[in-house]
Amino acid sequence: MKTLSDLTQTADASAPAGRKSLFKRTAPILVLAGLAAAFFGLGLNEYLTFDALREHRALLTGFVGSYGVLAVAAFVGIYAAATALSLPGGTVLSVAGGFLFNSVLGTAWVVIGATIGATIVFLIARTAFGDALRAKAGPSLRKMERGLQENALSYLLVLRLIPLFPFFVVNLVPAFLGVPLRTYLIGTFIGIVPGAFVFASVGAGLGSVFDSMDGFSATGVLTPQVVTALVGLSFLSLLPVGYKKWKTRKAAA
Repeated sequence: MKTLSDLTQTADASAPAGRKSLFKRTAPILVLAGLAAAFFGLGLNEYLTFDALREHRALLTGFVGSYGVLAVAAFVGIYAAATALSLPGGTVLSVAGGFLFNSVLGTAWVVIGATIGATIVFLIARTAFGDALRAKAGPSLRKMERGLQENALSYLLVLRLIPLFPFFVVNLVPAFLGVPLRTYLIGTFIGIVPGAFVFASVGAGLGSVFDSMDGFSATGVLTPQVVTALVGLSFLSLLPVGYKKWKTRKAAA
């Protein structure tokens, strides 16, 4: 039979272990919060604009031309960090991918960076701060719950292809509902390819737009790449309408 002294010693021994476990679970989100604060504190958000992209065009293209693989790694890392920290400027970065690497390679690097960043958020959502992040997801959680539980991969693909919910929310909710990591990775990687290609295609035609800024005209903006991208964006914007009509007809049947 354990004495009071034995129980006290057991509690004292387990307390440090408990604190260590809590630190391991909370450390990642504390690091992300610190990085996000530093990002805005240093004014780095001013560089995630199209004006900054135009202003530093020569520097960026020169860096890509000179350093190749290092430039790709830097871009993927920046995109992953921006996604993980839920920073503004995702559209600018997606367009910049096409501008710096062409529409096909730009799409590949955007998809890889976005998938890495989204996976970081997914894993952190399972830590001790999961409840707080769950509250941030709000009513969207309940709306997605049924679909993800019935067919996780198919529904996740729909959520990635059709912008029914914010990207950050779609990163979080599957973690709360127990979606396997492998399913999440496949659904995220495949689902964001079409949108990434559209924005990278815009970026591929951005150089000619920058060149014509002194004599701005509609013909200067409507390059073949930009027209292709605009058609793609129009199609993507109509997807939610078609999806809702399909859901209504299915429910009526």
